[in-house]
Amino acid sequence: QVQLVESGGGLVQPGGSLRLSCTASGRIFAINSMGWYRQAPGKGRELVAVFPSAGSTNYADSVKGRFTISRDNTKNTAYLQMNSLKPDDSAVYYCNANVRLRSMEQVNAWGQGTQVTVSS
Repeated sequence: QVQLVESGGGLVQPGGSLRLSCTASGRIFAINSMGWYRQAPGKGRELVAVFPSAGSTNYADSVKGRFTISRDNTKNTAYLQMNSLKPDDSAVYYCNANVRLRSMEQVNAWGQGTQVTVSS
């Protein structure tokens, strides 16, 4: 029904930058919110940033001032610009979207995840 495809992960040195992209496709009527979560080995999945359809963006305290989430609604795409990366940012990053389908059903979709590794 909805597919989320992520890209942009990789290996970067501490202090470096990466930009993640997530594009939604399928029988989409509207996208309510798009966000990014991450999961490090041995830890639970945590919210990184979310961009609602209305209202303000929201960030985890650990990434405020370093990460920026943005959306291009014409492309059904969300981005996560990550600057000043730290080793603690290493994780699998997952895109999430809350979507209303053409059938008017509302679904919560996840991407397959993209690995971000911050290491010297």
